[in-house]
Amino acid sequence: MLCRLGGRWLRPLPALQLRARDPPLAPVPTSGAKRPTLSVWAVAPVSAVHANGWYEALAASSPVRVAEEVLLGVQATTGLPWWGSILLSTVALRGAVTLPLAAYQHYILAKVENLQPEIKAIARHLNQEVVVRANQLGWSERVARLTYLKNMKRLISELYVRDNCHPFKATVLVWIQLPMWIFMSFALRNLSTGAAHSEGFSVREQLATGGILWFPDLTAPDSTWILPISVGVINLLIVEISALQKIGISRLQTYVTYFVRAMSVLMIPVAATVPSSIVLYWLCSSFMGLSQNLLLRSPGFRQLCRIPSTKSDSETPYKDIFAAFNTKFISRK
Repeated sequence: MLCRLGGRWLRPLPALQLRARDPPLAPVPTSGAKRPTLSVWAVAPVSAVHANGWYEALAASSPVRVAEEVLLGVQATTGLPWWGSILLSTVALRGAVTLPLAAYQHYILAKVENLQPEIKAIARHLNQEVVVRANQLGWSERVARLTYLKNMKRLISELYVRDNCHPFKATVLVWIQLPMWIFMSFALRNLSTGAAHSEGFSVREQLATGGILWFPDLTAPDSTWILPISVGVINLLIVEISALQKIGISRLQTYVTYFVRAMSVLMIPVAATVPSSIVLYWLCSSFMGLSQNLLLRSPGFRQLCRIPSTKSDSETPYKDIFAAFNTKFISRK
């Protein structure tokens, strides 16, 4: 097809002609030259950039900024050194947020436990009914089993609705506590590295002299490993206390316990590489978690929180924990 330009008819260029936005063609190598290849190290930074992107996006997110303001507000209001402000903030958040949620979790689990005798009775009665109907209608074993499971699931759900104690409600603590732990950790990371808004460097300087005892610099890792090891030990204590009081646990629960134990140990080298301010927060948070765990074993505190009594409750919970711990780890031959 011809086109007219300045009174002259011109034939268009061949199809090989490049468009303006196309990149220039590389020169064809001669017979003795080698084609250039893309090195592995040239590709590797691409994934690193993406990983760093989401990490920095989380560090700059609104919840992390709120956590920063909470820490700065506590420090400015109380005038405490930074180690004291971190401890006070952690105790306040754990006491005001996670302790009520933990009490609610125990409340739900106690009601679910008290439903077990009724659930077992319903299961026996339903099994008898399904057997009778299967004989009458000639159901196969597979149809009878599916009918039993379907109706059992419906009846259990009705019980949960009746008593307002669906087990999923017991997971609210995890959905609140874990994000709060992450946001507070990132907030302390920002403050310790000077990445927190315009006054970040002044805060970093305060943190550099805001420690105590063997960790005077909260922006540096704990070279003695005392804080990291303490975090791992307390987390392991929490896991073992929970495991000691579980009777007849399933295989899945056993695997989960082993996984949490492994994570508690792996936290030690991780904690040895981050600023001491973060590890101090982790230590205080874990200690509050251990105290919270023990407090919710107290019959008096459970009664104060109106947690229903169950068959597994003990009048001497701390004595039982010590005896079980002694039997499993000390007196074992």
